[in-house]
Amino acid sequence: MKIGVLGAGAIGTYVGGKLIAAGHDVVLVGRLGAEIAANGIELTDYAGGHARVDASRVRYVAEPGALADRDAILVTVKSMATEDAARPLATLLAKPTVIVSFQNGVSNAPRLRAILPGHAVLAGMVPFNVARTGPGRFHNGTSGPLALEAHDGAEAPLARALRDAGFDVDVRRDLLFVQWSKLLINLNNSVNALAGVPIREQLHDRGYRALMAACIREGLAATRAAGIRLARVGRMIPWIAPYVLSLPDVLFFRVAATMVKIDPQARSSMLDDLERHRATEIDYLNGEIVRLADAHGVAAPVNRKIIALVKEAEAKREGSPRLSASRLTELARH
Repeated sequence: MKIGVLGAGAIGTYVGGKLIAAGHDVVLVGRLGAEIAANGIELTDYAGGHARVDASRVRYVAEPGALADRDAILVTVKSMATEDAARPLATLLAKPTVIVSFQNGVSNAPRLRAILPGHAVLAGMVPFNVARTGPGRFHNGTSGPLALEAHDGAEAPLARALRDAGFDVDVRRDLLFVQWSKLLINLNNSVNALAGVPIREQLHDRGYRALMAACIREGLAATRAAGIRLARVGRMIPWIAPYVLSLPDVLFFRVAATMVKIDPQARSSMLDDLERHRATEIDYLNGEIVRLADAHGVAAPVNRKIIALVKEAEAKREGSPRLSASRLTELARH
């Protein structure tokens, strides 16, 4: 397959880099061209995996025109950039193309379909966290399989390519429910961004865990009211997450270790966005819960307050406010 990655930041370059390392024909489109040209791509993961792709093997460009001949395109732009990123594809792509939304949230695939009729637009899910740890260096700090929406077999060649590159891939017909489940787990992104510490350090504090549990409980109430059926995400089970997060430390660490692997470097993309003074995806994570709750008459005060705190931090452009668990709890519950 000829594969393109549109919006090759941390996630896109990590996935695309693994595909290149496995010998696939990949074009990356994004803003890191000079960095990649100078350093190539170095990929590491929580399990000790390591791969290096020399710059001479990487085709990294700034404009989407290079995607015109691709068989499949992975969209990894931030959710707020979905329409702007997709519009050029509507005129560029001369043949039916598989388009996969490997983005946070639940609304991106439908938004892509509205702009790209005639193409097989599939929902996708990336469960793991990827951080830029240096020029051209990308580290996957958490475990979990990629997920692809089943679409009359259109997804099969891409699934094979991703597996060939070393990814576990689940092909699911119920991908929307998987995305909602992932969204509930991703409510931790905002807590992590406001805490300003690595995810594992954050989860070692029962106060932060209690706040994450409160966000998820509101999400569970909203999805229940809306009739949304949730699904397991790898070994993560969203409907028991609040109970696990509320366990005493010793029991929590024992149970959590069986569900997900997190190394000391892992941090949320939302924390990276605050640190780099960029807009976050808060409206597509906690914001989705608040919108769903409002539509079905369910209260979501903690998620609503978390949104306000993240937007306040965005506006200040001073990075994470680095709130302690007790301070963040006080702000979020009043």
